[in-house]
Amino acid sequence: MRILQLHSDFIEYKPIKKEIALAEESEQKTQRLEDIIVLFVAVEEGDDERVAKSAMQEIKTNLDKLKAKRVLIYPYAHLSSNLAKPSEALKVVKALEKYSKDSKLETYRTPFGWNKQFTIAIKGHPLAEQSRTFHPKTEAVEAKPEEEKVSEAIKAEEKLKSTWYVLEPNGKLVPVDEFNFSKDETLRKFAHYEISKVRAVQQMPPHVTLMKRLEIADYEPASDPGNFRWYPKGRLIKSLLEQYVTEETIKYGAMEVETPIMYDFNHPSLADYLNRFPARQYVLKSEEKELFLRFAACFGQFLIMHDAQFSYRQLPLKIYELTRYSFRREKSGELAGFRRLRAFTMPDVHAFCADLPQAKKELITRFRLCMRVLDGIGFDKDDYVLGVRFTKDFYTENKDFILSLVKLHDKPVLVEMWEKQFFYFIFKYEPNFVDNQDKASALSTDQLDVENAKRYEITYTDAEGNKKLPLILHCSPSGAIERVVYALLEKAYKNQRAGKPPMLPLWLAPTQVRIIPLSDKFEEAAEKLAEQIETSHVRVDVDDRSLTMQKKVREAETEWVNYVIVIGQKEIDSGILPARDRKSGKIMPMKLDELVETIRQETANKPFKPLSLSKLLSSRPQFHG
Repeated sequence: MRILQLHSDFIEYKPIKKEIALAEESEQKTQRLEDIIVLFVAVEEGDDERVAKSAMQEIKTNLDKLKAKRVLIYPYAHLSSNLAKPSEALKVVKALEKYSKDSKLETYRTPFGWNKQFTIAIKGHPLAEQSRTFHPKTEAVEAKPEEEKVSEAIKAEEKLKSTWYVLEPNGKLVPVDEFNFSKDETLRKFAHYEISKVRAVQQMPPHVTLMKRLEIADYEPASDPGNFRWYPKGRLIKSLLEQYVTEETIKYGAMEVETPIMYDFNHPSLADYLNRFPARQYVLKSEEKELFLRFAACFGQFLIMHDAQFSYRQLPLKIYELTRYSFRREKSGELAGFRRLRAFTMPDVHAFCADLPQAKKELITRFRLCMRVLDGIGFDKDDYVLGVRFTKDFYTENKDFILSLVKLHDKPVLVEMWEKQFFYFIFKYEPNFVDNQDKASALSTDQLDVENAKRYEITYTDAEGNKKLPLILHCSPSGAIERVVYALLEKAYKNQRAGKPPMLPLWLAPTQVRIIPLSDKFEEAAEKLAEQIETSHVRVDVDDRSLTMQKKVREAETEWVNYVIVIGQKEIDSGILPARDRKSGKIMPMKLDELVETIRQETANKPFKPLSLSKLLSSRPQFHG
C-alpha cells in the first residue's frame, strides 16, 4: 500500500464520472473539508486488512505529533503501477476507514471508483507532505508471480529514519523545526521537500513547456516513459555540456574510460552492490543470463580497478566516464521531464584514497571542482542550496571536516543524520536546485564509500608492500546532463517571472547572433556578414523568411537569441551593427570586431560547436508544432 499524506488547509473535491463497474454510489457535488490530513491511497496487489491496520497505526502516531485529528481517505490509483483488483482494493480502503474511526479520528472518505476533480492547499511546514509504503506479510509477497526485483537499499530507504538539522557556517547545529528560515526561503522549501519525501508530480513543470517550444527535446512516445528525443538545438546544448564537464574533470586529473551498459545480475560483486544502491533497475534476459542496465558507471570502473595494479604513491587515483546512458526505472508518477527521468547522461568520477585523512582532503578538492563546474555552466551559489548527509558516528568524529565544507559554501545547509549506516556510503553532499514547483534536484554530488573496495576486491600496495583496501569517492561534478538543462530552463522561467529576460548562458545558446535583413535586397549582404561572424567561432544564422521584420524580431526574442542585428543600407555603408542585446534589452551599436570580441570574452574557456541546422531559417524544418 502506498500513501501520500498531505497536511492541508483545505481540500475541495467533486466526483465527475464513474470509472469502474464497482464504483460506489455518490452525489456529484463539490465537498470542502478544512484543516485536514488527506491520505491519497493506492492499494497494491497482495495488500489486505492487516496492511490497513498497521498503516493506520503508524499514521495515527504521526498525526499525534502533528496534533491533527481529521482525516480524509482518498483512493488514488496513480501512486502505483501494481494495483490490486478493484474488489480487493475496496475492502482494504474500507478497512483503513474502519481502523481510522477506531483510532478516534474524525474520518471522511471519497467515493471509490470515480474520476474526481480536486483542489488542495497544503500547509507550509516541513512535515506537511509525507510519502509512505506499507508491505504485506512476507508470505503474501512471495506468492506473487514475476515479482519486481527491488534492491534492499530501496526497501531500507522507504523505512529510513533520520534526524534533520540545519548546520550554520559558525558551527551551530539547529534542529530543523527550530531553525528560522525567514532569511532563506529556498532552504525552507528544500527542507520541506526532502523531509516529506513526496516525489510525485501534480502538474507539468515549466521546463517541459520550454524544452518543447524551444525545440530542445520532447518525449518519445515510441519508447519507455522517461526517455527523450533530442532535436538539433538540444543535442548541441547537451553536447557542449558533456564536453565542458569532461574537460574540467580531466583537468582535475581523472583518467577517462568507457564501460558496458549492461551487466550480469548474478555476478557476485554486482548482486551484492545492487542491494546497497537505492535505485530500481531495468532487467532483461539474453542467452539464459539475467542482465540489468547500468544505473551509474560505478561497477564498470570498479571492475577495471579490480584488475589494475597501483600503489600508495599513485593515490588518490581518479577514473572517469561520461555514461551515455545510465538507466533507473523511476516510478511513473515521479517522472517529470528532465528533472526525473529513466535514461540519462551521467558524468561519474571515482577517486581511490589511501585513508580517511586523504579522502577528506580530496572531498574538499572535489567540492571546489563541483562549485567551479556549476559556476562555469551558469549557476551561482544563490541558485542552489546544499544538503549534507552522514551517520551520527561520522559527524561526531569529523565535525571539523564537515564544518570546513559548510564554510566553503558560506550559507546554512540542510543536514540529514542517520543513526547508523544504511548504504555503502557514510557521508555525501549534494548541491540542490529548487524549481518553480518547489521540487528539489541534486546538481552534483560526492559520496564517501566504505564498502565497495572490499566487495570488488580492489587493493593498492602500501609503503611496506602490503595489500590494502582504499576508500572510494563517488562524484558527479554536474549531476546528470539532462538535469542541468532542466535547471537552466527552470532558472530562466524564474527570471521571467521576476521581470528579467529568460535566456540560456551565451556559450550554450544554439543561435548566439541572428541577422535580419531589412528587406529581400539585403539578404546577400546578411549572408556575407554571417559568414564573417561564423569564422570567429560564433553561432550565427539569417532569417531570410518571407515575414515582416517586426515578426522576425519577435520570433528571435521567443527563441532567446542573445544578439539580434537588423541590417539595411545604412548598416552596410557605415559598418556599424545595431546589436540588440537580450541581457540588457538595449541596442548596442558596434563594429563587427567589437561584437565578436564581446562574445569571445563572455564565452572564454568554454567549448564551441557549430550549429548543425541550416544557416538560413527558410531551409529549416519545424520540429515541434
